[in-house]
Amino acid sequence: MSTDTRERTGGLDRDKLFAARLHAARVRPYLATALFALHTVESGQVPTMAVDRHWRCYVSPAFVDRMPVEELAGVWVHEVSHLLRDHHGRGDRVAREHGLTGVGDRLRMNIAADCEINDDVYGDGLVRPRGAVLPHRLRLDAGLLMEEYLKDISLGPLTLDLSWLDCGSGADGLEREWDLGPDGADGLSEQERDAVRFRVAQGIKARPGNAPKGWRRWAEEAFHPPQPWRDLLGAAMRSAVSGAGAGDDYSYGRPSRRSAGVPGAVLPSLRRRPPRVCVVIDTSGSVSDDELGSALLEVTAISRAVGGRRDLVQVLSCDAAAGLARSLCRAKGIPLVGGGGTDLRAGFDRALRSRPRPDVVVALTDGQTPWPSARPACRTVIGLFPRDGASWAASENDPEYVPRSPPAWARVVEIGSVSGTR
Repeated sequence: MSTDTRERTGGLDRDKLFAARLHAARVRPYLATALFALHTVESGQVPTMAVDRHWRCYVSPAFVDRMPVEELAGVWVHEVSHLLRDHHGRGDRVAREHGLTGVGDRLRMNIAADCEINDDVYGDGLVRPRGAVLPHRLRLDAGLLMEEYLKDISLGPLTLDLSWLDCGSGADGLEREWDLGPDGADGLSEQERDAVRFRVAQGIKARPGNAPKGWRRWAEEAFHPPQPWRDLLGAAMRSAVSGAGAGDDYSYGRPSRRSAGVPGAVLPSLRRRPPRVCVVIDTSGSVSDDELGSALLEVTAISRAVGGRRDLVQVLSCDAAAGLARSLCRAKGIPLVGGGGTDLRAGFDRALRSRPRPDVVVALTDGQTPWPSARPACRTVIGLFPRDGASWAASENDPEYVPRSPPAWARVVEIGSVSGTR
């Protein structure tokens, strides 16, 4: 069909669209499984191309007609990146936690998600599409996550010309009028989506040198499945922040509803901040390098649990002595020193003396340690690295023997355990 005929009938130039997808798969072979898993849906309602959480890609015929094949390939990679990185699920979580319900809030999420993708996805054979949002355009640093970008993005002069941006519900979780929904045709089931993500992560890890840094980070976390203990940590933090005086502060950013009863005065409202967390990592000789790597991934998950606020997370390493409590910058940059015996009492003492004082202390350990005799004045979660029965053996006839069962006042979870809690 000629271009003129297509314009008269409003048809989608699928040959051009699929040629662009093939080009995307050639220059980003580790994404080929995901690119060919997307089902295209012609739609005149979308401004460009958009995806939903069920792996449908809605395409504007007019957009395809005016875009060069090389730039369309970049759009293919961009849209499938939203789905692989679960921006819809993460957007839903952020919306629930922070009460972001407006269309403007979802636009901010879309912009933040685009910044997470676009900072290192283009180049090396993949052309950046016109209008792609880059972090430096918004005066932001590259290499951050959607949640981190979101807190620094507001609708104003820097985003005024981005009101057209709409990558669909697959980018922010908010359903659009063109979505076919969960019962529509050609969507992927949750199991099929997970299988696609796993295969893409396998491809990236097989040849990590060919993938940008952002994709390597994503693949590492995709191979590290969610642990049940993370849900427990989230519950402990929510419990901590709901306690009297925990996380309370007054703000004029949102006036109090009581202001209506005091004419001429504006009263501040009581706001709650996410809890401060101090993570104590056991670096004794009995903890393996793999377990320390797992601990760093858990620190990243904790940072996300507090909304990406790195200033609310401190990390210290501890064997028989505690190191300095360091504010989280990047998990891979945390110095883990130790290798001797284990006494986490020093770590707890250092954590509780840090300023500002933490609302939650998380200890990641193999459990072979004396524990504080008294309950700390904050919530405590203990993540135990798995051990077989032989490694837990100890002689009670030894006068130096100290029972190593975690204390009753802590919430305890075995990291990597199916059941999670103990």
